Amino acid sequence: MRKRQAKKRPLLPDPRFNDQLVTRFVNMMMWDGKKSVAFKVFYDAIDIVDEKKQDEEKTALEIWKDALSNVMPHVEVRSRRVGGATFQIPMQIRPDRKVSMAMKWLIGFARKRNEKSMAQRLAAEVLAAAKEEGAAVKKRVDTHKMAEANKAFSHFRF
Repeated sequence: MRKRQAKKRPLLPDPRFNDQLVTRFVNMMMWDGKKSVAFKVFYDAIDIVDEKKQDEEKTALEIWKDALSNVMPHVEVRSRRVGGATFQIPMQIRPDRKVSMAMKWLIGFARKRNEKSMAQRLAAEVLAAAKEEGAAVKKRVDTHKMAEANKAFSHFRF
């Protein structure tokens, strides 16, 4: 690369839970720079999770973090051209990319659900992911299956 890598900006923790991971999630969920709207959607979703949860000893935020860790992939496939053929090569994922992918998948599949509001969609997806079901967890399983199927090409790693 010609330019040097951009340095990471520090994230401020969110006002309610004092957690940087929540701020990162809200930043990813935000549309058109409407951060206060995104925070409201997230907090409403957490409140809905708090009402619907079956596990009484866990807080809604812990359920959300469990859902996030259940969606997190550990390996992914990357395309690599070797002698005119393109191979799907399984590779380990960096920890920060794991979290980013999990957040993107959780938000993306929440948006595709058909509940009334975004808060309800997100809450439903979080509850499903916490129980290891739902579309986001299926995406992780499919990614792992793809990596397992292409394990034979792992010697092409770069």
